[in-house]
Order: sequence, then C-alpha cells, then structure tokens
Amino acid sequence: MNSPKVPSYGFRPLTHEDMPLLARWLVMPHVAAWWGDKETEMKGIAETIESVDTEPFIIELDGKPIGFIQSYDPHLDDEENPFQDQPTGTLGIDQFIGEPDLIGKGHGTRLITQFVEMLFEEGAPRVILDPDPANKAAVRTYEKVGFHTVRRFRTDIGEALLMAIDNPDEADAG
Repeated sequence: MNSPKVPSYGFRPLTHEDMPLLARWLVMPHVAAWWGDKETEMKGIAETIESVDTEPFIIELDGKPIGFIQSYDPHLDDEENPFQDQPTGTLGIDQFIGEPDLIGKGHGTRLITQFVEMLFEEGAPRVILDPDPANKAAVRTYEKVGFHTVRRFRTDIGEALLMAIDNPDEADAG
C-alpha cells in the first residue's frame, strides 16, 4: 500500500517575470474577494521586488507556482503602520493560494506553517497577519497554524484582526 505523498512547498523570490501570473490570480474570485483592486495590488507588489522592508515570494507546490506570500517588517514602513507596537523583529505576512483547485485541501495551513517556521529560524520573535474577520476560512486556517487574535481594529477599508504567533524558541529563552 502506498502512503500519500507529502506536499513539498518552496518559496522562491518573486520576479518581474511573475507579474502576469499574479495578475491572473488577483482576479480569481477567491482572491479578489479579500485583496484590493488588481491594478493597485499589482503596483504595490511590483514595488516590493526591490524593497528593503518586504520580501515577496511565489509559493511552489512540488515545483509548480500556486500562490503568493510576502513577509514585511512593520518597523521599517515609511508610513504609519498600525503594527509598530509589536516587538522589534516582528514580521508580518500576507498570502494567497492563487490556484482555485487547491483551496480547501489543507495547503494553506501546511504552507503557512512552513513559512512561519522559516521566519522563526531566521530569528523573528513573532509573526503577525491581519485578516478581515469576515474571512472565516482564513481565520480558521491561521488558528490551526497557531495564531491567536491580539486585537480587532479598523482600517481605511474596514475591520481587521491582528493575529500573532510567537517563536517558541524566544519564549524558552525569556
């Protein structure tokens, strides 16, 4: 009897050549419902390729592009960032699975867990994210990974939850 294949996720740096793929994903209904206008998002994501405070990646499943993920340092943001009260070294993340046939199959939980573990190994004491509380599937996914709600707050586009997960190695050291 064959055991099920364990998915292998990779995170490769986003390049300008990936922008047409991102454009396709950003108009998919399951992504567009929670991300902004395609043109605005494309411009913002393209700017992160050369950014100092944000690291954008293409998520790969067994070598095939399936989504987008980025980490950012809220303390390096030029504009007022609502997360600058978080511990120094905290990193925020944003992500989506672009391929609709991969939604609801556990990929989000597994790939976010793997990405967060990578950030912890690089020394982040905490990782945060800020979903819309109406995005129940995303909130459940983040809770499965281990994120907890810190606070609810209002943004210029609506309500959001600040959710965090702390590096277990940092807790042991403290």
